[in-house]
Amino acid sequence: MSRPALFLDRDGVVNVEKNYLHKVEDFEFIDGIFDLCHKYQALGYMLIIITNQSGIARGYYSEEEFEKLTEWMIETFGRQGIIITDVYHCPHHPDISGACSCRKPEPGMILDAAQKHAIDLECSLLVGDSERDITAAHRAGIKESYLFSANANISAATKIIRSLKELV
Repeated sequence: MSRPALFLDRDGVVNVEKNYLHKVEDFEFIDGIFDLCHKYQALGYMLIIITNQSGIARGYYSEEEFEKLTEWMIETFGRQGIIITDVYHCPHHPDISGACSCRKPEPGMILDAAQKHAIDLECSLLVGDSERDITAAHRAGIKESYLFSANANISAATKIIRSLKELV
């Protein structure tokens, strides 16, 4: 039996965007992320984070540093009563490691999650902060997507939101 998921981009949706974030002390949760996750968890959605992490390919930080930060983030959500089902990341950059199927706007991370967790993509949602997130959602078959942006006026997303609280 499949279930829907709420797919969240990490940098710019879960946490404040900071260039090549990889340290716990630099991590700041975005206002409203816990409320958003509580709502969709209560509605029966799995919570999946998908994130491009080209800083790994660039050598700015290691897979181990990324995993350490991810474990801390998942534990912090857990202390709020939120279960993150899984976190997927793309460590590649096309100019360094070549093309891949996981780097958004490609849908690889979403499709991998759907297969592993029996996710109903047509009933799932995605919240991203860039058009490449929205494109990945559409390519994966997700029909409802939200672009979280203070400045965008045009998007292929279902709706542009200025605050995560708009979805609560």
